[in-house]
Amino acid sequence: MTASHAIHDHAGSGSSQQSPRSSSIGEILDRGAIITDLQVSSKKKLLEQTAQLFAEHLPGVDASQIFNTLIERENLGSTGIGHGVAIPHGRIEGLDEVTGIFLHLEEALEFDAADHLPVDLVFAILVPQHATEDHLRLLAGLAGIFRDQETRDKLAATSDAAMIRDIFNSPAKQDTSN
Repeated sequence: MTASHAIHDHAGSGSSQQSPRSSSIGEILDRGAIITDLQVSSKKKLLEQTAQLFAEHLPGVDASQIFNTLIERENLGSTGIGHGVAIPHGRIEGLDEVTGIFLHLEEALEFDAADHLPVDLVFAILVPQHATEDHLRLLAGLAGIFRDQETRDKLAATSDAAMIRDIFNSPAKQDTSN
C-alpha cells in the first residue's frame, strides 16, 4: 500500500463497548482508520488492502476472512453508490463492534458504481454478524451523508484526519441510529 500522506490509525483511542446503534461515525472510525491519498490500481486491490487494514485493528479476525466477506458482498452488486463514493461492507462472525475505515484515493478508480463514475471516496465498514438492523441503519446513514455534495467536496479537499472525523461528526451527521 502506498499513501503519500500518513495513515491515521485510531485503534485503541478510548473506544467504548457500545452497541453499533449508539456509535457515532467518529467512534466507528476510531476503531479503524482514516487513510488519505491511497494509491491503488484496481477495485480488487483496494478491497485486499482494506481487508489487511481491518485485520490489523481486529485481533482474531483474519484478513482473508474479511476480504472474502467484502468480495462476496461486492459480487451481489457494487457498493459504489454514485458521486464517486463506495461503501464496501460486510458482517463478520466474532466481531464485537462496528469498525470503519475511511479512504480517500489518490486517483479515482472504476468500481461499477450505479452512476458509472469512478470512485475516490470509500467508507468501508464491518459489523458483527448479528447486527443486521444496525448494519442497515448505518448504511442508510452513510448514504445520506454522502448524498450531500458539500460534504463530499470537504472530504475530497482535505487530508487531515481530525478534519475528516469532524466532517463525519458534524451535528447533522452524528447519529446513525435515526
